[in-house]
Amino acid sequence: MRRFWFGKDRLEQMNHIVMNHYTIIMSVAIAFSISVVLGPVIIPFLKRLKVGQTERDDGPESHLKKSGTPTMGGILILIGVAATSVVYMKDYPKIMPILFVTLGFGLIGFLDDYIKVVLHRSMGLRAWQKMLGQIVVTGVFAYYMVNYAGVSLAMKIPFWPGKYVDWGILNIPVLFFVVIATVNGANFTDGLDGLASSVTVMIATFFTAVAIGTASGIEPITCAVVGALLGFLLFNVYPARVFMGDTGSLALGGFVAATAYMLQMPLFIPIVGLIYALEVISVIIQVGYFKVSGGKRFFKMAPIHHHFELCGWSETRVVAVFTIITAMLCLAALCLGI
Repeated sequence: MRRFWFGKDRLEQMNHIVMNHYTIIMSVAIAFSISVVLGPVIIPFLKRLKVGQTERDDGPESHLKKSGTPTMGGILILIGVAATSVVYMKDYPKIMPILFVTLGFGLIGFLDDYIKVVLHRSMGLRAWQKMLGQIVVTGVFAYYMVNYAGVSLAMKIPFWPGKYVDWGILNIPVLFFVVIATVNGANFTDGLDGLASSVTVMIATFFTAVAIGTASGIEPITCAVVGALLGFLLFNVYPARVFMGDTGSLALGGFVAATAYMLQMPLFIPIVGLIYALEVISVIIQVGYFKVSGGKRFFKMAPIHHHFELCGWSETRVVAVFTIITAMLCLAALCLGI
């Protein structure tokens, strides 16, 4: 009989691989289970609070039936991600800045949702209040990245392996722009049943694959976001029983931006998060064209997912196409871009 002997280093390496795989599986499972278990508890509670969604009168007619569907369901995602992260934080300290940004932006979104749907003030947080909150959270994250993260602000260049770009004194302004733009891109994407959830779970899966491949030490939180979103999607797919609201969409944008920076991959956001970018750009074009043209519209409606609806696409088709596009871009970035 042939015997195989492994040295101590080889055994430790194999043990690390096994434990890492266990961590990945358990992170997804814990976050998923929390979302699934809490869904039937929190959704009826939100209904009793009458925190229902109010639909725009000028939007697609099919959306009018969504009025009254409870929002603020992003709480499910945040609880799942936070609880899972706490379990692994001691062994994976690099997840702390990502968790902070995720929860920080989630808190801003929660306050905005609470004021709108519970206190019945239609405007929610004032624009300057929301922006101030975003600047504060981003500022704390920037300070941590510069002084404690141990991760350079230099960015990997997509499709040019091993090459980085360093903006020098512009690194901090660029960070503020990337984080706030990504957060608001995710926020604009949240407009159809399952859209923001489906697009972001693809992005989170992409970051999970990169995190595992580079042994970055942030795998538990990327896996937790995947699990929490999959669990949330059980209640958020068409016809949605709950919407994530700004509580969820702002938090997810913060997660994507912070994770990208911890992996030195902010330049990949316009690729894997192309849908985010298109949603923001469509709004900018719509508003700008409306002002310049004296009241005309470039799109039938913005953000752009509503434009496709008014062109005759079903809601589920828009979500499917946008999700497939994101999945293909994530695959391209993973195979060719790193």
